[in-house]
Amino acid sequence: MPKARGLFMLLLPALLAAPAASSAAEGAKRDVVLNSTAFLTAHPDLRWRREGMLAYDQGRLELAADYFRRAARYADKPSQAMYAEMLWEGRGVAMDRPLAYAWMDLAAERAYPTFLGKRERYWTELDEAGRQRAMEVGQAVYAEYGDAVAKRRLEAILERAAHNVTGSRVGFVGRVDVLVPGPNGTWERIRGNEYYAKQFWQPQQYWHWQDQTWKAAGPGRVEVRKPEQIEDRPPADDAPPPAP
Repeated sequence: MPKARGLFMLLLPALLAAPAASSAAEGAKRDVVLNSTAFLTAHPDLRWRREGMLAYDQGRLELAADYFRRAARYADKPSQAMYAEMLWEGRGVAMDRPLAYAWMDLAAERAYPTFLGKRERYWTELDEAGRQRAMEVGQAVYAEYGDAVAKRRLEAILERAAHNVTGSRVGFVGRVDVLVPGPNGTWERIRGNEYYAKQFWQPQQYWHWQDQTWKAAGPGRVEVRKPEQIEDRPPADDAPPPAP
C-alpha cells in the first residue's frame, strides 16, 4: 500500500480550514461539519479529493487518480497537484512527465507556494522536447480544468445549495439547527449559522478562504492526516444538500 507522502497528501476538508478553531471542541465540531454527507455533496471539490485520498491510502491507485480528476473539475488545486504527482511518478496512471508539468502548472495557477515550488522542480527536470510538449498539452488541460471554467462549476452548485437554506440566503438561517452524522453512528446538532458559515458557501468568500490557507501554508508546512472512513457516504450525483 502506498504511503501518504510529500506535500500532496492533503487528505480531509478540515485541512483547508482557516483560521484555526479557537478550541479543541470547536475544531472537532468543524471537522464533523466538513466531513458530513450533505456538506460534501455540495462541495464536490472536497468530496472527491477526500475519496481520492481514501482510495490512494488503500492502494487503489487507478481509482484514486479518477477521483482526483473529478475534484480537479471543480477547481481543487490540491487534487490537481496530486494528479500531477501521480503522472510524474507513474502511480496509478502511465508516467507522462510533460503532462504532469501541465497539471502542476495548473495547480500553481493561484500562485500557492506549495505548488509553485513543485512546478519549478518539474520544469528543471524536463529536457527541451519535454518542455515543448508540456506547453502543447497544457492548453487542453487548462481548457477543461482551469479556474476560468472549473470555478464556475462549483459556484453553480454552491448557489443552488444556498437557495435551499431557510431564508433563501446563506447567512440568514435564524435559529435553524442542522443534524449531521458524527462518529460511531451518532448524530450531532450544529447551529445553522455555523454550518452555513459564509466562507464555506458564498463563492467569493470560499475562494478567499482557500487563498488565505494555501498562500499562508508555504512549502513544507502543510499538516497531513490519515483520512477517516465514514459510513454515511455521499450519494453518486452532485446535487446540493437537502434543506435543513
